[in-house]
Formats: sequence, structure tokens, C-alpha cells
Amino acid sequence: MAAADLPSSGNAEFEKIDASFQVTVRDYVHRAMRSAIISGRFATGQKINERNLAEQFGVSTTPIKEALRQLETEGLVEALPRRGVIIRFSSSWAEEMILARAALESMIAHLAAKRVDEKSRAELQAIAGRMKEATASGDADSLIALNERFHDHIHRSSQCGYLSKLIERQQFYDASIRRVIHLDPAERQKALDEHVAIADAIAAGDADKAERTMRDHVVRSGDTYLGIVFRKEGDI
Repeated sequence: MAAADLPSSGNAEFEKIDASFQVTVRDYVHRAMRSAIISGRFATGQKINERNLAEQFGVSTTPIKEALRQLETEGLVEALPRRGVIIRFSSSWAEEMILARAALESMIAHLAAKRVDEKSRAELQAIAGRMKEATASGDADSLIALNERFHDHIHRSSQCGYLSKLIERQQFYDASIRRVIHLDPAERQKALDEHVAIADAIAAGDADKAERTMRDHVVRSGDTYLGIVFRKEGDI
């Protein structure tokens, strides 16, 4: 099937933008579109209907075009002559993002174990403790927030400004995917065990173990993501 014959966007719906949001319209559209693409709400090869998106967001097509250009630089969409913009994100692209994130996160964890100070060490252990409580109660929303806090804290502890900036493009989850993952009790427990092991390794200053456990965690959770979004797992 040619790209021009593929259905226009329509299986991802967006809310109109609240004028009080403290971000530019383009940035908001970019974030919303990126999240929708990475969570599988568009099919690979699907054509983007810019007017339809503009109506859904309640904006002109200008910020839509700007956001799509930004997404194209990330490799998630492609503008084809006389065909328009199509989705390029696929399971193979997602696998590469996961592997890139695993490489970056593991090196950040390695350096965090070398550079963490006493205060940051205690804070990381405290976050891991709260993750245990949220896991036991099955509080998915708290786990999502704590997971982000956990990784952000490691980034700060590592003092890696450059690597932390690089990793921003390798975020392949959105809140909806994380919620599905954390609703599974077995997955919650696996994730907790991995986070505790990472925190313990960093707190002990064991850089090699911190690097290894972080890499294994990102790859395994990436497999779970592929299983949810692409019905594909175990291939990384």
C-alpha cells in the first residue's frame, strides 16, 4: 500500500489547548504529538491530516507544521513530496531508542555512583523507600511520578549535563503506557526490585554494578513497552 493511500490521522484525539498553559503552542503540540506517536496511537506509514489536527487542538495549522518539522528532525515523521507527512516511527525505531536510552542511562548511573554525595545518596534511598510503599499499595499514579523522580535524581547526582540532555530524545514512554505497565502486579514488583538494586549500587559507590543493573532495567522495561505498543517482545 502506498503512503498516499494510507488513512489520515484520526485514531489519536487531542484536547483544545488551554490558553493558560505556560508553554508555547508549538511546544505543546509537539509534546502531545510525540506522546501519541510513541504510545502507538498512529500506525507506521499513516498520513498526517494537518487540518484535522488543527481542529482538534483548536489552533491554526502553523504550530502544527512547526511541531511536525520538529518531529521530523527526531525521525518520528517524514515529509514526502506531494504526499504530505507520514509516520515513520516503528518497532525497529523504538528498539533503537530503547538501546540508546539503555546506553545513556547506564553510563549516567555509572558516573552517579562515582559522584554521588551523602545527601543525594540518602535522598535516592528515600525515593526507593517510597517506591516500595507505592508498589505495595498498587498506586500506579504515585509509581509513575516516583519513577520519574528516581531517574531525574540519578541524572542530577551524576552531574552529567551533556548526557542528561542527550537522553531527552530517548524517552519512549508516556503516562498512559506507564500506567498500563504499573497496573500489572508482577511488573510492579520487577520494576521495584530493579530500582532498589540500582539505588543500592549507587549508594555503595559500585559504578560497574550500577551501570549493569540500570542497563538491564531499561532493556527489560523496553521489552515490556514493545509488547504493549507493538505486540512484540523479547527481541532486544
